[in-house]
Amino acid sequence: MSKMNFFQKKQQNKSTTHIQGFDIELNQENTRRIDRLVDSYENSILSHLDEAYQRTTSWQDRLADRIASFGGSWRFITYFAIFLTIWILLNSLPFTRFHFDEPPFILLNLCLSFIAAFQAPVIMMSQNRQAARDKHESIIDFAINYKAEQEIDDMQSHLHRIEGELIEIKKLLLVLNNRMNEEHK
Repeated sequence: MSKMNFFQKKQQNKSTTHIQGFDIELNQENTRRIDRLVDSYENSILSHLDEAYQRTTSWQDRLADRIASFGGSWRFITYFAIFLTIWILLNSLPFTRFHFDEPPFILLNLCLSFIAAFQAPVIMMSQNRQAARDKHESIIDFAINYKAEQEIDDMQSHLHRIEGELIEIKKLLLVLNNRMNEEHK
């Protein structure tokens, strides 16, 4: 193989990819198109799931989800740390005039206990709903995977049938070729 052909083949392989297990070449444009179609399909499924979730949940459940998402965020931790710092500074520095909760900060402990008492069940409710939603999505994933497996099995049976027919055609061509060779002798 000459150097020119070698480099042309390498360059051709860079611009095309092979689907694993098949000798199908895809250029970058087709690969991007397939990726776009898959992304579009996944987004449409997710939007349908989100719409179904919005229809089936009550406003209390959605409120609990919002509270849980805020209560489990770094923004909440930052705001709460600032709040605690201000509370402690206002009540412990000698030059502040209004001390509404003297150390050991009994009122602050009471507030923290109330927050924990209400935040924990709300987060647990949200987690339970998220687990149910994940279970529903996994059932849908299973159904899609099962359907894909059936399609693959169907394609494999068609390929095996085609392969059998090709073998028969090859046999017939060999017989025909042998007859033609015998007639020409």
